[in-house]
Amino acid sequence: MGQKGKISNAVLHKRFFAAVLIGAGVFLGGCRERNVNFVTIGTGGVTGIYYPTGVAISRMVNKKFDEYRIKATVESTSGSVFNVNAVLIGDLVFGVVQSDRQYQAYNGLAEWSRLGKQTELRSVFSIHPESITLIASERSGIREIKDLKAKRVNLGNPGSGHLQNSKDVLEAAGLTEKDLSAEHVKAVEAPGLLQDERVDAFFYTVGHPSSNIKEATSGRIKVFIVPIRGPDIDKMLEKYPYYAESTISHSFYRYALNTEDIETIGVKATFVTSKKVDEDIVYAITKEVFENFEDFKALHPAYKVLTKQNMLKGLSAPIHKGALKYYKEAGLDKYIDSELIID
Repeated sequence: MGQKGKISNAVLHKRFFAAVLIGAGVFLGGCRERNVNFVTIGTGGVTGIYYPTGVAISRMVNKKFDEYRIKATVESTSGSVFNVNAVLIGDLVFGVVQSDRQYQAYNGLAEWSRLGKQTELRSVFSIHPESITLIASERSGIREIKDLKAKRVNLGNPGSGHLQNSKDVLEAAGLTEKDLSAEHVKAVEAPGLLQDERVDAFFYTVGHPSSNIKEATSGRIKVFIVPIRGPDIDKMLEKYPYYAESTISHSFYRYALNTEDIETIGVKATFVTSKKVDEDIVYAITKEVFENFEDFKALHPAYKVLTKQNMLKGLSAPIHKGALKYYKEAGLDKYIDSELIID
């Protein structure tokens, strides 16, 4: 067997080595297939609608974990400004952001005026309408915006969308923060401050019905939801294209002193991401929301007004290519502003 045996052993060694390489390749390929994409969704305070919106979306995607290999989690944050910035630097993958803040970030306005245009911001879809809501105690005598002068008013915490909204409303009425005693606490704290008579009123931009507003209207101190309307507000709507007229049903808050629906203005909640986020991840998120649309609408009363068409309105940053891929497949791309299709 001498020479013949040596050749056979060499062949065997080569075959064994090849088998090891093939096995390793299969194993490594399997590891790649089993890679998990961890996705964090930035929302807002737990009493608003941003948080349950994020929870609903994460649950939809997590149910399809075997298909998408995406593990989505939700983070309660200080709001729109934080979410935009965190998405752009990669600390968050998605964020729920007011439509006005999306507009300002992409166009380099407000908090982004020094940084310039945030052109890597991308839209995925819009969600529910959000009304600028002003709650005032009965004793304060506040019945319109101009009555806020010299009163104690919570305008909203830094980094929140509703802080800028309250400033815009004050400006429209010819007021500034200096004309009143301004507070800047989170929305979750505001009902307690009002009921403890530590503030006379507070602003909150939110979808309705809201547990925050229910808390504020159900305590010992009787409250009034103040209409935001008039010629000054009409001029504001002309100045800022992302604001629109809105109505709050008084039936949502039976303990408030209002007997009629409340006229106000509002924005939309939008779902955003970064241009850098993988197309497949954005595609999966978009598909699950739209393919389970009726289930999504049933998750909160504020979603009842949603249609697939209006979820593509109120956007100002370009549509992410992963979302656009789904919209084209579903025949929904015709509802998107053509200027937002750039990728």
